[in-house]
Amino acid sequence: MSIKALFFDIDGTLVSFKTHKIPASTIDALTAAKANGLQIYIATGRPLALINNLGEIAHLVDGYLAFNGAYCCVGEQDVLQMPIPTSNVETLLSDAVRKDYCVLVCGKKRVALFNEKQVFTDIFIDEIGVSGVDFSTPIDDVLKGDIFQMTPFFSAEDEAAILAQMPDCVGARWHAGFTDLTVRGADKGATLLRMVEHLGLRPEETMAFGDGGNDMTMLSTAGVGVAMGNAMPNVKTHADYVTTSVDEDGIRNALQHFGLIENLG
Repeated sequence: MSIKALFFDIDGTLVSFKTHKIPASTIDALTAAKANGLQIYIATGRPLALINNLGEIAHLVDGYLAFNGAYCCVGEQDVLQMPIPTSNVETLLSDAVRKDYCVLVCGKKRVALFNEKQVFTDIFIDEIGVSGVDFSTPIDDVLKGDIFQMTPFFSAEDEAAILAQMPDCVGARWHAGFTDLTVRGADKGATLLRMVEHLGLRPEETMAFGDGGNDMTMLSTAGVGVAMGNAMPNVKTHADYVTTSVDEDGIRNALQHFGLIENLG
């Protein structure tokens, strides 16, 4: 197998939803993979400002696909930027005022919470373990720049209704309580292809790992798509292989299964 680059989702794949940490077996496996010459990329729905839970492996990472693929970089070099048109941003925020829900508005390097609600703390901070959100950041400051992602906390029915008014956007829902909205054409699978082209690789030389609905295009696009054991059933149907869960050494087990690292025990 000529895999040269690995792409990893964060939450539920690299980082446990139970402990909010990267399992030791995953750290060891990625260290071994890097030593074997494999490139390592992060592919996440998180904005750049909130990728702050990878400290133990940050030195191993070659690049990032953030905002569900609306932005990617290799080192300090921007490879792709796909911001949301201003008219679509205004449509969502006006709807949030009318229907009284909150939205995490994500610029390239800063985020701000619009119409703050307790559900944000309950889900994003307490349940998922996201940290680093500065609740004092003025929304107007973030809106002065490009917006790469908006995360409204509402139902799938509300999502369908507002997307009918936002023709330039698509949703990627990986939690029942919210969705990530990005510009149409930005998804992890499409951006993986852009990254592969930039790196001079072929899609079949990549392996991708994920567990959520926003990972399905990436799993289908990569040369080998690996779903975590804790993935939703519909996600597993898009994968070539299903490993064990993030809390059961899933990353290590898959890399060993495909012979990309030696047996670490």
